[in-house]
Amino acid sequence: MAVTDLSPLSLRRAPARRGVQLLAGLALYGASMAMLTRARLGLDPWDVLNDGLTKITGLTFGTISAVVAVFVLLLWIPLRQRPGIGTVANIAVIAVAVDAVRAVLPDQHVLVWQILMLVGGVVLNAVATAVYVGTRLGPGPRDGLMTGLHARTGWSVRLVRTGIEVLVLAAGWLLGGAVGVGTVLYALSIGPLTQALLPLVTWRTGAHQQEQH
Repeated sequence: MAVTDLSPLSLRRAPARRGVQLLAGLALYGASMAMLTRARLGLDPWDVLNDGLTKITGLTFGTISAVVAVFVLLLWIPLRQRPGIGTVANIAVIAVAVDAVRAVLPDQHVLVWQILMLVGGVVLNAVATAVYVGTRLGPGPRDGLMTGLHARTGWSVRLVRTGIEVLVLAAGWLLGGAVGVGTVLYALSIGPLTQALLPLVTWRTGAHQQEQH
């Protein structure tokens, strides 16, 4: 299977279109996080960690998300990853989006709505990840780990992403974060979904990509 090129692409290539794609992807990612927290059926691994830290500190999900993202950037050093405009935007936009959507989206208590919110959140999360990573304007701190390991090892996005999620889940659970059926669904499905979607939205350097966009 061909490896999707996720290395940063010059900002001079269609900056307006890629900028819109970046912001849309990040906003949708924050919305998907909010959906998963309100479904109350278990959080995705990163939000299990955020939930545990939120309970300890009393800070909002968005604030904790931004703080964790800054620390994750330190893990880029051995991977020789370089932050881009997308990296900075990731920290700010997702933090604002998740708190904004959580402010208007209530907790769900009816099982049917909880399931719909959960499934919708997982799918939206995968779409959003592919959309903003595919701009090649610099991955977010968390996805920088994924793309960095993907580039250095040649392992599939599916394998790398799933491995990271499992490790983060363990840390979050130890901190008291909410774990449930939604956590399992997310951990098992996000890698394959993201890998399948990336080729559809990733910017390339050839003329064919320019025609697509």
